[in-house]
Amino acid sequence: MLSLKNNLLKINVNPIGAELSAITSVNHNTEFMWDGNPDVWNGIAPVLFPIVGGLKDDTFFHEGKSYKLPRHGFARRNASMQLHEQTEDKLTFKLVSDEALLEQYPFQFQFYTSYELTENTIVVSHEVKNTDDKDMYFSLGAHPAFKCPVLLDEKYDDYYLEFETEEHSETHLLDSNSGLLNNQTELTLNHTNKLPLHYQLFEKDALIFKDLKSKKVTLMSKNKGAILSVSYQDFPYLGIWAKPNADYVCIEPWLGVADKSNSNQQLKDKEAILKLAPNEVFKASYTISIEYSLLV
Repeated sequence: MLSLKNNLLKINVNPIGAELSAITSVNHNTEFMWDGNPDVWNGIAPVLFPIVGGLKDDTFFHEGKSYKLPRHGFARRNASMQLHEQTEDKLTFKLVSDEALLEQYPFQFQFYTSYELTENTIVVSHEVKNTDDKDMYFSLGAHPAFKCPVLLDEKYDDYYLEFETEEHSETHLLDSNSGLLNNQTELTLNHTNKLPLHYQLFEKDALIFKDLKSKKVTLMSKNKGAILSVSYQDFPYLGIWAKPNADYVCIEPWLGVADKSNSNQQLKDKEAILKLAPNEVFKASYTISIEYSLLV
């Protein structure tokens, strides 16, 4: 485990998958991240690359060949992720395509994930470089799980998510068997900026928003006010999820989504897929800010 620390926060990052694993207040020892209890869900903040969500039959086709990729891709829990650079306030990890990955994903690339700690904010940055001689197709996303409730003597339904602006938005539903988008929607935010949290909220799996105006979501306590915020200017989609009855909530900025159940499985045709030309670099970042009043 690698760490960064300042006078307010300490963060831990697991080199396996370059996964943010803890955000802890220095003065009060309050923990803000889910603990990854394997009896519930063993993730904490996996990095999603080169796809977000699942593929139909875990398979895509490109230039006449078929390839198998697990849900959310191969970056998460990947022991080949290497520490690339470490400074007093920043950790950068690197994943490079190799023969094994080319069997799953036919593009040569360099993929970097970095964590920078500045005051009460963690900046999470991703960089994709196409080192191939052909166009590269990919998606990218984040999956941080925050402890909920965070504070003592509170319950899950004492919390809600507050969007930075009023929203009127439907969630795009996933098929309960395949985990693929089923082309159905459900109105979830009806001219409001608040989403109350309760244990039944995710009985139909993740809430997937494609048209939010908000680029910032705050985890709020009805008793204590703002806890933390996730800002995601570079990400057009947002997923919100937890296992039913689990004490966490994931706030997930995405640059891609799962396949639709009627997908033709052609990677080039995948919804929201990004195309990167040879030698080009793509960058995207989001931030996690812990409420300053909880840290001093």
